[in-house]
Order: sequence, then C-alpha cells, then structure tokens
Amino acid sequence: MRADAAPDRARADDDVRQAGCGSSAPDPGGGGSAPLFIAGPDRSGTTLMYALLASHPDVSMVRRTNMWRYFHGRYGDLAEPANLERCLTAMVGYRRMRHLGPDRDRIRREFLQGAPTYGRLFALFHMHNAERVGATRWGDKSLHTEHYANRVFAEFPDARIIHMVRDPRDRYASVRARHGHELSRVGAATGRWLASTRAARRNQARFPDRYLLVRYEDLARAPGPKMRGICADVGLEYSPSVLSLPGAPEHRDRGGNSSFGDLEPGTISTRAIGRFRSALPTVDIAFIQLVAGRQMAALGYDRVGVELRGTARLRFWLAKLPVDLARMVGWMALAWARRRRGVRVPPAKQGTATP
Repeated sequence: MRADAAPDRARADDDVRQAGCGSSAPDPGGGGSAPLFIAGPDRSGTTLMYALLASHPDVSMVRRTNMWRYFHGRYGDLAEPANLERCLTAMVGYRRMRHLGPDRDRIRREFLQGAPTYGRLFALFHMHNAERVGATRWGDKSLHTEHYANRVFAEFPDARIIHMVRDPRDRYASVRARHGHELSRVGAATGRWLASTRAARRNQARFPDRYLLVRYEDLARAPGPKMRGICADVGLEYSPSVLSLPGAPEHRDRGGNSSFGDLEPGTISTRAIGRFRSALPTVDIAFIQLVAGRQMAALGYDRVGVELRGTARLRFWLAKLPVDLARMVGWMALAWARRRRGVRVPPAKQGTATP
C-alpha cells in the first residue's frame, strides 16, 4: 500500500534536478511573495478554502491551472528558445489558464530577464493577474498539489501549501452524489484519500513550517478562528471580510459546492458533516473504516458501529472486500505510474475558457 511513498519522493526530486528548476530561488521579478497553494483531492473542502482566500483583499487566487501536473519540467531546458516557445504555446492555449489573461509577449520579455526556471515562468502568469486585480500575493488551487510539493518548494522556498482533508466517508458520499450512485467507486475513492493523506503527512514532516494540514470539519465549524490561525501561519493579516466570501460570488450565491445542493446561500454550513451515515450503504462504510481506519484515527475521525449479519457479512468478506481492495490497489498503482511518467494536457481541455 506504500507504493506511493519513497519512489514518488525520489522521482519528484529527480524531476526538479533534471528540469534545472531547483538551483536558485525565484528573483523578485519572477515571483516571489510567498505564493499560496491549496492541495487535496476533490470533495475535500478545497473550494471553500479557495473562496475564503480569494476573498482576502491582498490575495489573487485562481483555480485548477494544473501547472505542476501538466507543464512543470515537460519541455526541457527553458533557456532554449524553442523549448520556451513550446511551453508558452501549451500554457497560453490551455483553457484553464486563459482566465489569467496572459500576455504572451510580456511574459516572454520578462522571463528572458532572469533565471530560465519553470517557477519563474509560472509566477509571471500569476503575478500579472495579481497586478490586474490589485493584489500583493497570489495563489493557486489545483487538485493533488500534495504530490508535487517537492517541486513547489524547490521553485518557491517561501511558498505555503494548505492541504485540505475531509472524513473519507463524507468525501465518498459527496463523490457518489456528484457522479452517480450506480457505479461503486469506493475502492478508488479510498485509494485516492489514502494516497493524498499519506503525501500530506510526508510533506508535513519534510516541510513542517510551510505545509499546513486543515480539516474541512474544523474550518466549517469555526471559520473565523480557523481562518485567523491560517492567515497567521501563511503571513497574511486576518480580515473578517473573508467570511462573507466577496471574492467568490459564485460559491457564495449557490451556498457552496455541495454535491447535494441543499446549502443556504451566503453561509458556511456544517450540514455536510456526518452525512455519510444516511447517504452511504453500510458495506461502503465498513470498507472505508476497515482499510483506512488507522489513517482516519490519526486525523481525528472516529469509526462508527457497523453491523453486518448473515449472508450480508459473507458477501462483504468474500466478494465486496476483495473486489474493492483490488480496485483500490489498481487505482493507486495507476495514479503513481501516471505521476511518474508525467501527464499530457488532455486535448479535450483545450477550448473556451471558464474561470
């Protein structure tokens, strides 16, 4: 189950060295006022954290640029003009980058004035956008950034990563509501949660002052005190206005990003906490608790009583458990292999931009 651990760390370090990205910190013209990155899997509260930080008057936050996953180190040495042009073409053409309004000529011109690293290039996209909105800090919410933390800190030693974690049972209940109940995804969903939380704990141990682990439940129950502490940890002056979510009106006006669609606009609700008790089949709760119980306990998530009797118990042990375990291990192995070899920008994601 630990196939995503040491090899992944070694590969990330190798990628940084091969790309020539970790030799020096970004210069002031290339990016650095301690950028903020939100990490964690989908349905874990990353959108809520994005909405809160996007509402801070000093921060420009964007979503899902996927710079580390799709672009970092993929185009060779950016000191070579042809490589830089290929990378710029791909980034400017990627639909999730277009809402940054990149000025290709300006980016190229300023990039050539400093170190030819991927970090400087990424920072220029973000800094120009921050400049347009009058912000002094910039940040990015891209899913699974936790798996690229080595690269992030090699490029931006003063960065802060805020990793959102959620009860895996509630997370899976949200996944089922969002994507449909007819297909069992509990194996893959549990594998995704385990891979993410293991990466988070490794990153915390390696970067203790720069990597924050935030439970969604704590943030939803006490957003004011929690955000005050987060702002202090990342070097921001706390502003109570963030709780009104003015920087993310689409999130505020629909009452959040709930898969169940029953939250009140303009509020930070706790209604989704513990919903798994009524939303998940008993066998799925039993599977998650059996496989992820140790990690759950370490993060403060208590198990609930689950009773399987007679034939239901036999079906769980003889059919449900081995099938979903195989799906979980298969998903984790495939995800690890994809990160190892790199991921291309999907052609389907080229097109009209949406923020």
